[in-house]
Amino acid sequence: MSSQHPEQKAEQAADQLPAHSAEERREQPVVRTGMFGAKTTGDTSGYGGLVVRQSPKVSAPRPYGGPAGAAEAGEFDEIADELERALRGPGSSPEEAQRGPGSSPAETLPLYGDAIERVVIDRGEMTFFVRREHLLAVARTMRDEPSLRFELCSGVSGVHYPRDTGAELHSVVHLLSITRNRRVRLEVTCPDADPHVPSLVPVYPTSDWHERETYDFFGIVYDGHPALTRIEMPDDWVGHPQRKDYPLGGIPVEYRGAEIPPPDERRSYT
Repeated sequence: MSSQHPEQKAEQAADQLPAHSAEERREQPVVRTGMFGAKTTGDTSGYGGLVVRQSPKVSAPRPYGGPAGAAEAGEFDEIADELERALRGPGSSPEEAQRGPGSSPAETLPLYGDAIERVVIDRGEMTFFVRREHLLAVARTMRDEPSLRFELCSGVSGVHYPRDTGAELHSVVHLLSITRNRRVRLEVTCPDADPHVPSLVPVYPTSDWHERETYDFFGIVYDGHPALTRIEMPDDWVGHPQRKDYPLGGIPVEYRGAEIPPPDERRSYT
């Protein structure tokens, strides 16, 4: 029996990623086994035999619907259609590209399919996966196109997927349209070996400190940022502590006049 609460109903109805049969799942590569990183008999969670496989990177099918569900075309379809129309430009042919408003020749926009890798609709939220070389142009279009008008970047955050080869680092941009009361996300990936993403400060100045924090904790380098320095950790801190491969504990922390030992060296009261 499904809940009648509007938010829970939206979550139940809005997941538009296609389901896969057991045979299809078995063909996907194994990411890890077990639970909580336990490799020996120390796993007492009951999930020792758990097999986690790599989910395919697929785009949600149409209709996208809206925050309340996806039974028919809705708000998310309007956003996708307007973005594709803006990227192509008025009267352009499928072979042509169009520059965004106020953009330079270096930011010439490709077709929608080249700038956007995929669209994900999940739990009533819409995410455009943007190729990083086109991020500035797409963001400028989202901001300036009258039919879109996403005037505010409410935050930039990072995610680390160590097993997502070639796309280990994700930079997530949260956009808000005050004019139309809509929210979407732009997500950009980059590899550990080349952790560079264009800075959105020229388009959304409010992303300044958000990008500094993401750089500090995840090590994503935002090219073109006016002052990309640490904002939380000390300047001489080694590493980026919110990456999933960062050691848990064993890091001595120094305070003025005192030093706190790492957890595995503290006094035990048990």
